[in-house]
Amino acid sequence: FDRLREEMYDIAGLRMMCQFVEDIDVVVNILRQRKDFKVIEERDYIRNTKESGYRSYHVIIEYPIETLQGQKFILAEIQIRTLAMNFWATIEHTLRYKYDGAYPDEIQHRLERAAEAAYLLDEEMSEIKDEIQEAQKYYTQKRSKKHEND
Repeated sequence: FDRLREEMYDIAGLRMMCQFVEDIDVVVNILRQRKDFKVIEERDYIRNTKESGYRSYHVIIEYPIETLQGQKFILAEIQIRTLAMNFWATIEHTLRYKYDGAYPDEIQHRLERAAEAAYLLDEEMSEIKDEIQEAQKYYTQKRSKKHEND
């Protein structure tokens, strides 16, 4: 972890977008199982939302590369989030550069509400997906039984 802080300037980055919040856990588990790099740290800003309203899951990895001096390890940060989380984070990042310093309280409050609205959208889309999958299962079973009886 000390090395992580010292070498943070060497970091590479990758952002992965998922359609649904529950897909993030699947992706994180796949990353944990990889043998070609080592997971150094995980930061769960989805369950532990930042004060700003920011949500994402960050995985910091140590990745081996070959150089003229031999094998070297670089740090990379993988950010995993939904499309809605990315929408909010991208817009908030753009707005932050327009302000010099901290946002006024009212703006900060509105950004937090917008982040919550994006998260509620994610949850609603997940519920809709689940209902559609359940309806498809029911329809498929009903259709199979009809064909068996024919």
